[in-house]
Parts: sequence; structure tokens; C-alpha cells
Amino acid sequence: MKRLEESFLKTSLKSKWILAVGATIFISYAIISVVLYIALQTWLLNNEEKNAMRTVDDMTSFFYAQERSVTIQNLQNNSALMKAILTQEQTVRIFNMDGIEVLSINDITSVADFPNNANINETNISEQTVDGKDSFVVHQLVQIGPFQGIMQLIHPLTTFHSMMKYILTTIIIVGIGALLFSVSISYYLANLLMKPLVQLRDAMNLVRNDGFKAQPEFQYKADDEIGDLLHMYRTLMNELEISFTKQQQFVADASHELRTPIQVIEGHLSLLSRWGKNDPQVLEESLHTSLAEITRMKKMIEELLQLARNEEADETKSADVEVVYNQVSKELKQLYPNANFELTVIGQIGNAVITEHALTQIFRNIMSNGIRYNINEPILQTTIQYTKSAIFVTIEDNGIGIAQEHLPHIFDRFYRIDASRTNAISGTGLGLSITKMLLEKYQGEINVESTLNNGTAFVIKLFKK
Repeated sequence: MKRLEESFLKTSLKSKWILAVGATIFISYAIISVVLYIALQTWLLNNEEKNAMRTVDDMTSFFYAQERSVTIQNLQNNSALMKAILTQEQTVRIFNMDGIEVLSINDITSVADFPNNANINETNISEQTVDGKDSFVVHQLVQIGPFQGIMQLIHPLTTFHSMMKYILTTIIIVGIGALLFSVSISYYLANLLMKPLVQLRDAMNLVRNDGFKAQPEFQYKADDEIGDLLHMYRTLMNELEISFTKQQQFVADASHELRTPIQVIEGHLSLLSRWGKNDPQVLEESLHTSLAEITRMKKMIEELLQLARNEEADETKSADVEVVYNQVSKELKQLYPNANFELTVIGQIGNAVITEHALTQIFRNIMSNGIRYNINEPILQTTIQYTKSAIFVTIEDNGIGIAQEHLPHIFDRFYRIDASRTNAISGTGLGLSITKMLLEKYQGEINVESTLNNGTAFVIKLFKK
């Protein structure tokens, strides 16, 4: 049994489908056929028994209707009417009380056995084999004029057995036809339903060997479970392609961004190794530049790790937006004493569904950009508006602004506007990517509006606790 199960599991899905459907239909048909055959056999056998008893009753009524002076000899001379009561296969014999045959009607079978220890006054019916044929044999007491004897009716079951053989043959032929038809239909359906799955398998192999650009177009358009599977596959492949492309871009950008500080440090160390260590001014400048590049590299690595971890949101935590804003503004005021911070609060105060650490990082990234990318005396105007279910934070600066063509990309990793790369402003290009990632983690939103040389405004939406 275990080997059979293992062999079945090793076959193809199409073969399993055909075998399962064929076996199910065959077993169902076999059970129905057996039940139907037994029911028909019982019903027809009861009919044969009733026919035998009906003949006995007719013969008994016929004998009873004769004149009381009728004799056995009279009946022998006029047996045509009695033969009309019987069928062609039935035989009736009349025996005296001593068991001697005195009259035979339609004598085509041998004498059947008398029942042992049977009550002579009761009708007795039994199933016997007479002349090699199964038959119903009925014995009944009869009165023919002054004569009293025993009537024996032999009712062969030849017609019954012929009918049952015909029914059995029909059931077998119809069963074979139904099995062949069901296997053919299941084979057709298996091919039809397996075709999109085979295409899906081939598509996966094609993508594995030739990449995402080699995805074929599926011809299966039905709106069913297989159609849903193919739609999910296409959606998943598109998402994987986007993710894979972003991953490649991320690796390329990370390699590029890390290569620059490493080259700078390598250049200064080479300079010191050759002759700069004997010049205090060169030594001081090289050490200062190298430490600055190491600090920048350390910050970039920390931000890369934070983006890679992307931990699950802790929705049980909450943060007071004003408290976090005041902490960040005090921190930035110490770093940038010439910066000015203005705050406006509108609505009923409530906490936001976000951790204080995440909100602190969001505020720090946006506000520090507003200060660093600024050629004027930095002014940051912040508005915190509380609504029934959300908190909107608008941070607007008077900095250099962002051109319209750059706005769709500012949240991409390592994306930095060319102008910001060429000036003295340091950065990794990851701050806004981290900001958006943190907001999306807590179902928040961020939008930006900016005009070149006229400042930038970030609008943050947070949900209330």
C-alpha cells in the first residue's frame, strides 16, 4: 500500500487528476450498480414468486369452480383450458394423498421433491433445482369434485436469470463506456486546466534563466482560481523586478558613496606616508579631513543598517508631537545658533501613533535639511494641527528650495541634487529615505512642496492615539 501511494505521488499532476476522476467515477458507478442490481434482483424474484402463487390460485379457483361430479378423467380429456392458465414453462401435477401422480398438465419438467415434515393443509413454496434449472416449487391441497389431492406447481426461473444476465451485461457495458467517457473528459479537462500551470512553470524557468525581462504573456484569461494565481504571479514578478532593480541601484549607489570617502582617506594617508608627516600643517589638514570622512562613512553605515533592518512598528507606543518637536529644536539650536524656530499649534492636543525615537528622527532629518540647505539666515516655521483622527505637521523653511524635476526623487536612497553634491554641504542622501520608511511603518504620509530659491514645505500626517 505504501509503495502504491509513493508511486501515485511520483506521477504527474495530470495523471493524478485522470486517475482520481476515473477511480471516483468507477467506484461511484460500481456502488450504484451493485445496489441497483440487488434491488432489481430482489424485485424481479418477488415478481416471479407472485406469478407462481397467482398461477396456483388460478388453478385452485378453476378446480373449485368445476361440478362436484367431475373426475380426474374428465379433466385429462379436457386440459386445454388448464394449459391456458399456465405459462409455457410451468408444469402442474396432481398427486393423490399417497403421493401417486394422477394428472399432469404441460408436462415439460421432472417431478420436484415434496417438502419434508410440511403441513399438508398449508401452501408450501420452496426454491429447488429441477432438471438443472432453479425453480419455485409450490405444493397446495386441492379438491377436484370428490377427489382430494396435492397440486404441485413447478415455476422455472429461466426468464428471471436471463433478465438478470441481460441487466448485468448492460451494467458492465454502460460502466465501461462511462469509465472511458469520464477518463476522456478528465484527460481533456486536465490538459485544459494544466496548460496555464505548465505556462506558469515555463515562465518561472524563463525568468530564472533569462531574468525578469523574459516574462511571457499568459493566454489564460478566465476569472477563476487559476486566473487569480496567474494574476498574483504577474503582480509578484513585477514587485520582485522593482525590488531587484532598486536593490541593484542601492548596491551601486552604496558602493559609489562609500568609495569616495575611502579614496579621500587613502589619498591623505598616502600623502602622509610619503612626506606629509614631517609637515605639521599637512599632517593636521590630512588628519582632520580623514576623521571627517570616517565620521561621514560611519553615519552612512548606520543609516544603511537602519534601512536594512526595517523593524516592525510598535503600535502600542505613542508620542507627544510638541514635546518631541521642542527637544529636536533645542538640539538643533545648539548646533546651529543662528537658526530660528517658530511653532504654531491648532486644535485639541493628542498623542500620535508612533514611537518618540522614530518621530525624533523624522523631525531631525527634515529640520536639519532646512537649515543646511539654506543660504539665508535659517527660519523654520512649524504648524501642528490636531484633527479628530489625525495630526498634520507642516515644516516650512526659507532655504534654497528644490526644482520640480527633482521632487519625485528626493525620497530615493542616495538621491542628492547635483547642486548639493558640489558645495560644502555634507550628507549621505539617506535621511529622507529613512523619514519616509519610518512614516510608512506607522501608516503615516509625507508630502512636499517646493519652489527653487523660495524654500520647501514638508507636510506630515500622523494618526492619533
